[in-house]
Amino acid sequence: MRLIYLTLCFPLVLLQACSKDAATTTTPSSTNNPTSPVVSESVPEIYKKIYGASSITSDGTYITIKTTGLPDHKSSYYATTNELYDNFSGTTFAGYQFQKNPNSIASKAYVFKIPVNPKLATTNLPTPLGAIGVSLNGVPFFNQYAGPNQPLTNEITSFDRYWGHPAPNSAYHYHVEPLYLTTVKVTKSALMGFLLDGFPVYGPEENGVLVDNSKLDKFHGHTLATADYPSGIYHYHITSTDPYINGSGYYGTPGTVSQ
Repeated sequence: MRLIYLTLCFPLVLLQACSKDAATTTTPSSTNNPTSPVVSESVPEIYKKIYGASSITSDGTYITIKTTGLPDHKSSYYATTNELYDNFSGTTFAGYQFQKNPNSIASKAYVFKIPVNPKLATTNLPTPLGAIGVSLNGVPFFNQYAGPNQPLTNEITSFDRYWGHPAPNSAYHYHVEPLYLTTVKVTKSALMGFLLDGFPVYGPEENGVLVDNSKLDKFHGHTLATADYPSGIYHYHITSTDPYINGSGYYGTPGTVSQ
């Protein structure tokens, strides 16, 4: 079964690995993000926190989240004519000097389908290259690799002011802490979004205390109560060191994502 899965994911490797160059176009600022998503009545309240979605619906089995993937914050990867263009030249993630990559941001048509009732998977699948989940502002999460088994070492310098960057196919994404969310929109202890298996992703702190990798399992999460789930739930945490968002694959059975 694992060989079949890796074969199916191979097109994503070609399309979405971050290490190749490509010429892209940029979307006008008027479509950077919807002001309020269309949310069906059947959607659980927690998903309404995904303010960057264009629509959020539920069929009782899956939550369907549609988003353009455009960040609602400034970025050096927007066109200079865009109101969110950022002429950034400072230090980025881990104190590295920012070095812009050749890619640019463009609107996508993401459709995330994630389980309404996530459960521990019988077989834990590895995360593919490309989108592995969705953040509150509609920007996708990517895993800890720049390409097939390639660490992020040579890409970290290309993270913009808010620690994201676009792939060669113009898909803007976060591999690490989404700094705009943790410092501007919410807090470092807050919900950041969901992975495709339906389990929530939280910031680098829990109850005001920094979370390190030693407190997390091999999938980069643990089961505890949170402000959103007072009875407790398995959840991932973003940390400042590899693997950043997710470890050895999905804790639960992933849904799907298309664009």
